[in-house]
Amino acid sequence: MNKEEMNMLGFQIVAYAGDARSSLLKLIREVRNGEFQNVETLLADADTSLKQAHNAQTEVLAKEAGGEDVELGFIFIHGQDHLMTTILLRELAEDFVNLYQEKYAK
Repeated sequence: MNKEEMNMLGFQIVAYAGDARSSLLKLIREVRNGEFQNVETLLADADTSLKQAHNAQTEVLAKEAGGEDVELGFIFIHGQDHLMTTILLRELAEDFVNLYQEKYAK
């Protein structure tokens, strides 16, 4: 896999992870204000975007595991960073939903 292909996959990962991040941050803002009607939709949107980012990542992993040389560049590594921090944000967002639901239930 050449550097240009790796860069394109890196850009895909950044874009999909960015979409997921936007959905999750919107979700957190809404639940902070006691608005819970979009929770499932925003989590599903984030999950769809994270799955697309993960699929791009898996493409590279599969090629390397199959013995193909992959030429890593900063863009791909940047994408990996975005993906991992967004996965963490996804986990924290669920905790925020639970905390704010408890707060507003009182």
